[in-house]
Amino acid sequence: MEKACIDINQLVNVFSNTHGSIYQSDKLNCFYVDFGGKFARYNCLTLQKLKAVVEQIDVEALLLNTQKADFELVTFNGCEHIYLLSALEIIALKDLLQGTFTMFKLNHIISDCLYRLVY
Repeated sequence: MEKACIDINQLVNVFSNTHGSIYQSDKLNCFYVDFGGKFARYNCLTLQKLKAVVEQIDVEALLLNTQKADFELVTFNGCEHIYLLSALEIIALKDLLQGTFTMFKLNHIISDCLYRLVY
């Protein structure tokens, strides 16, 4: 999906690092991952699946294996997007997804605290 097709003003930046960003669209009820030259749309469930798949990659074993290149193909069932990532890109994507889900938890904690103060 091209960025030009999406009104960037309607997206909320959830989390960014030097390698990418994750945006939330309240209007379309989805997330956009801008990483590795790709701008991909995910719903909540597929974003969680992407995080689980990326978290399972053992970067140390990938770097220590001399029999193959240090690249990993990242995809899962039900997802139309495929990433071919180097070990450093995997680390950056892990950081991006961990930061995003930390922001979700932080938002929930703040909302919960504010709700308790009001009621």
